Amino acid sequence: MNLDLLNHILSFQNFGELVVLVRNSIIAGALLGIVGGLIGPFVITRNLPFAVHGISELSFAGASIALLIGINVVAGSLIGSVLAALLIGVLGNRARERNSIIAVLMPFGLGLGILCLALYQGRSANKFGLLTGQIVSVDNPQLGWLLGISVLVIVTLLVVWRPLTFSSVDPDVAAAAGVPVRSLAIVFMLALGLSVAVSVQIVGALLVLSLLVTPAAAALRLTVSPLWVPVLSVVFAVTSVVGGILLALGGGLPISPYVTTISFAIWLVCRIVGGRREKRAAYRRARVADPATVTAGGTGVRAAADEGERVSA
Repeated sequence: MNLDLLNHILSFQNFGELVVLVRNSIIAGALLGIVGGLIGPFVITRNLPFAVHGISELSFAGASIALLIGINVVAGSLIGSVLAALLIGVLGNRARERNSIIAVLMPFGLGLGILCLALYQGRSANKFGLLTGQIVSVDNPQLGWLLGISVLVIVTLLVVWRPLTFSSVDPDVAAAAGVPVRSLAIVFMLALGLSVAVSVQIVGALLVLSLLVTPAAAALRLTVSPLWVPVLSVVFAVTSVVGGILLALGGGLPISPYVTTISFAIWLVCRIVGGRREKRAAYRRARVADPATVTAGGTGVRAAADEGERVSA
């Protein structure tokens, strides 16, 4: 029984033919990996992972409404994401206010989306795909949408990269230096809204964090370099999405379990490696600070024990 289940999940019959069929999805996945990898470090630095989930719920609601009334699903998803991003960016000046707004928007968006899906009389796969993602749903027009939006987000991030980095690390100092912190926050939220909207089309509304947050979190466990963090984040995100698509071809399952598993595995490895690095660095600092008590073989501790024995004697 277990072998049958494993064969179902990782069966690669006619794999070459299937890869050709999902070529658009692979291209879209690579694009979304680049977008998610670039915007993810800012999401973490600005403490906005919760906002990503809130925006995805409104994006799901917009896509569900579009599916119900028979218009372009990507357009509906974009409208929902942009509205949510604007509300969070304009009204959520402080973290507490922002979290409250997100907590209000999330159940509303999810409830509205579920209502529309309940009223939708079309294919059940379309309903399920909005929540968990699909690998064969990206046609040429949809790929054009994704390409255009991805390029827009990437160009926007590159233009505002330096001031956005400054305002993300220390907004008070950036504001004192004349950086338009408020305007940058709104621009970033709009870019984030667009990124969420296109990501929902591939990984679904429920698991979009695996693309926009987890790769960046993994990269930050390895380095804090402003150059290598986005590079590693992009590599991890592209690997998760494209790898998930290729593995999903082997079984009749949605793409999301594969993407989230790969993404989590990368994060777990990076966390272990980063933790060991931190321990070695702490050990070296302690050794430099007091070499008499911190030595490679623990001789300092042994010497202290011997001294105690002599005193007691």
